[in-house]
Amino acid sequence: MSRLRTHRARPPVALALPALLAVAFLLMPLIGILSRTRWSELGTHLTSPGVVEALRLSLLVSLWALGLSLVLGVPLAWLLARVEFKGKALVRSLVLLPMVLPPTVGGVALLLGFGRRGLLGPWLEGTFGITLPFHTSGAVLAATFVAMPFLVISLEGALGGLKQSYEETAASLGSTPVRVFFTVTLPMVAPGLIAGAALTWARALGEFGATITFAGNLPGTTQTLPLQVYLLLQDQPEAATSVSLLLLAIAMGVLIGLRGRWTGTPVARASAEAPVIAEEAPGPHPMDGVAPAGAPDSAAPGKTAPGRTAAAPTDQASAPAAPAWPLHATVTGFNELTLEAEPGTTIAVVGENGAGKTTLLRALLGLTPRAHAELKLGGLDVTALPPHQRQVAWVPQDGALFPHLSALANTAYGLRARRVPRARARAEAQDWLDRLGVGHLAHRKPAQLSGGQAQRVALARALAARPRLLLLDEPLAALDQTTRAHVRHTLRTHLAGFGGVCLIVTHDPVEAVSLADRVLVLSDGHTLQDAPPSEVTRHPRSPWVARMLGRNAWPGTASADGLELAGGGRLVVAEALPAGAQALAIIAPEAVSVHRDRPSGSPRNVWPGTVREITSVGSRLRVLIGSAQAPDLVAEITPEAAAELGIVDGAEVWTSVKATEVTLVRL
Repeated sequence: MSRLRTHRARPPVALALPALLAVAFLLMPLIGILSRTRWSELGTHLTSPGVVEALRLSLLVSLWALGLSLVLGVPLAWLLARVEFKGKALVRSLVLLPMVLPPTVGGVALLLGFGRRGLLGPWLEGTFGITLPFHTSGAVLAATFVAMPFLVISLEGALGGLKQSYEETAASLGSTPVRVFFTVTLPMVAPGLIAGAALTWARALGEFGATITFAGNLPGTTQTLPLQVYLLLQDQPEAATSVSLLLLAIAMGVLIGLRGRWTGTPVARASAEAPVIAEEAPGPHPMDGVAPAGAPDSAAPGKTAPGRTAAAPTDQASAPAAPAWPLHATVTGFNELTLEAEPGTTIAVVGENGAGKTTLLRALLGLTPRAHAELKLGGLDVTALPPHQRQVAWVPQDGALFPHLSALANTAYGLRARRVPRARARAEAQDWLDRLGVGHLAHRKPAQLSGGQAQRVALARALAARPRLLLLDEPLAALDQTTRAHVRHTLRTHLAGFGGVCLIVTHDPVEAVSLADRVLVLSDGHTLQDAPPSEVTRHPRSPWVARMLGRNAWPGTASADGLELAGGGRLVVAEALPAGAQALAIIAPEAVSVHRDRPSGSPRNVWPGTVREITSVGSRLRVLIGSAQAPDLVAEITPEAAAELGIVDGAEVWTSVKATEVTLVRL
């Protein structure tokens, strides 16, 4: 196979020449050190007592400075990345200041702040007997002052690149903010933390100006390796060159180890144990008497009546029924609505983009300032509780599986957060994975799972956390049609036994109809319709919902025998509404007839138009027809009829709809 070659344009000389000069300028001092080093005497210079003592002290000071930077800098980086507060720009400027401040000026500032005559120095010495200047602790303080910004900036960049959905999902599983930080946030930003720590250590190891100004140059106490180089230059320049080479080698080693990734953007590192695999059709698994996850989508069991309770998975032979949790929520802010549902109810939340669907879920979680929810679950008011104490589990669209944990550890996360013993939590998590048909993948990382498998693990993790309320934000949106059917059946199976209330945000009419007991239609944060799927299907009160269901929806004003359309034109109907009433005309695509010539006979509604688009839907074709006399109309015909009529893009056609085929829904 020949390798494709891409043509690279030559850089203009006006830019290339200065760039090469810059490289030469940076390289020349390094070449100077290498060329002037006396290699035969290198070992002697580096093992001299003064150099060894200075190296020992440099390592001691730099490691203490690194530890102090981690203790202080990691929380500061998190604060800058995650919390909005007044003066944030000023705090970030203070972090950057030591990087642009001359080191000797930094040393003077430290003297005036912590010296014996400084602001805090007399108090530290009089109260605790601590004297920082001309002491090893002073060298540590100086090194920390100039080096900590590297850690803060690197870690803040990594935190800024980390999606907050991971942390929010962990909180919804019952994990406290501190636990989330140490079990989710830090492991996922480990590259940024490691890079920042390495740069911080290297900078502390090479600190000179602030150290000599604040801590002095006392052999064995504050005389670090850079200060030793400064002294050797006066009497033994060859030895100074050798020690400089050592510091240069350490600095280059750090940079080579980081390979330029000093910002440390978090990445999901896949284990090399197994590659990402394709979706497997789930086989039969014991699921408490329900159909296996691999059964056809149409074979799903019927939903049980409200008031059902779920059998919580357990490793014991028998377990008491889980409590039921009815829902009552009053949401204010961007969303203005009231929700009430009995245990076991599944509510599909639909609406166009910006309608407030995700905002509603986040309000119930207590994660957004845009809306506030007064929330009661099973009679227990959880409004004032933080997200990790509400027992409201959330599955975002991407699942937000923690990439550093296996499927089993992900599923057990919520149980461990609620202090369930490790062995019991893992057994219960394995049981849930088995129930959802992915138990054999328990030890794989999320990067090794297909989309459908990952969504099943995310669902198992949410259900294993023993939630009172389950929130699913478009859980199947990223899956292909075949995988979506498998996961939809699995989801429906387990929602049939869930003892709480489930809200599912979706744009898929099949999900809304097949999974939900009720469909909640939102528009601008308000309830437009809240009814069973059959009612919403027959009488959608929103043009968007009607189009989502595949129907034509024309708004207008009722007249004596029809509807005056909002976009112009008139529609004749069989059953008219009172004149002046606002209504929505619903026309099924299969009720629209397409002709090449003007039809004669019974149709009361006839319009000329032009074919704008033809799409395939299963074994039929959907034809979008535009007309100057009516809104755009979608007709559904067979491929045979399309061929017979010569239906192609741009074809001139006539459409007709019988008055009896039009349904008016009063708005």
